[in-house]
Amino acid sequence: MSRKVILTIAPTGGMASKAQNPHLPTQPDEIARDVYECYKAGASVVAIHARRPDDGATCDPVIYRDINRRIRDQCDIVINNSTGGGVNGDMVAQGSNGYWEILWEERLKGLEAGAEMCTLDATTIIASFEGRELLMHTSPERSRELATKMQERGIKPEWEVFAHSHITQDVTTLTAEGLDKAPYFVNIVLGTHRAFQNAMAYSPRTLQQMVDLLPKDAIFGVSGIGPAQLPCIPNALLLGGHIRVGLEDNLYYSHGELATNLQLTERAVRICTELGYELATPSEAREIMGLKPLQ
Repeated sequence: MSRKVILTIAPTGGMASKAQNPHLPTQPDEIARDVYECYKAGASVVAIHARRPDDGATCDPVIYRDINRRIRDQCDIVINNSTGGGVNGDMVAQGSNGYWEILWEERLKGLEAGAEMCTLDATTIIASFEGRELLMHTSPERSRELATKMQERGIKPEWEVFAHSHITQDVTTLTAEGLDKAPYFVNIVLGTHRAFQNAMAYSPRTLQQMVDLLPKDAIFGVSGIGPAQLPCIPNALLLGGHIRVGLEDNLYYSHGELATNLQLTERAVRICTELGYELATPSEAREIMGLKPLQ
């Protein structure tokens, strides 16, 4: 029997715009439509970012609940809401010192929409976007607060890491404290190094090193950003991991050719099946990640 692989679709993100790719879904009906099409193609998890009516980034739980409900009305895909937010809209403000920051209090709102999973970026980074620098401040205590609030709400963390130290510091520390139950699901993000300080470029060696550092009882998925998305798929599979695609991570199907979420999903499915793996259903993905069955 071949190994079951979780395929996550990340349709929107908190950075890209329709000006960059008109296929990007930003409003609840658009996101739900894309997610359902990708679910039918083989995706078993969706990583959701919310947008305001003007397409600005938000973690407003009312908008998240609307998106989540529209998706759940159509299918049983695993729903994962972001606590990272984005680089505009509700999510950013300029401090008295003149420095821009991704707002902590806004990020916490992503926990309040009843999702099965939420992203937990256990890292502090500087994001460079549209000519300004944005501090995403997730100190050790903030990481602990996020993990604690998720545990209190019965939410499974998706530990999101961008470099080796993010694994060996907060992820390892907080899972050892019991703030998540095994298996721990770690999303290794590679290729954001030009925009995120403290992030790693993709290479097979870098991915292997980060997998080797994962705590005992962890499972992992890989998110390749931009041109790293395609090579990350077979690399993650061969290392025993799971895969993620979508316009959040990569706006192009090939050089100069804009993608759709469905195109990226279908290509990932082809690669997976050609290599002899099976796509997990949502119920199988829940079992692999230690989530409760959907009621």
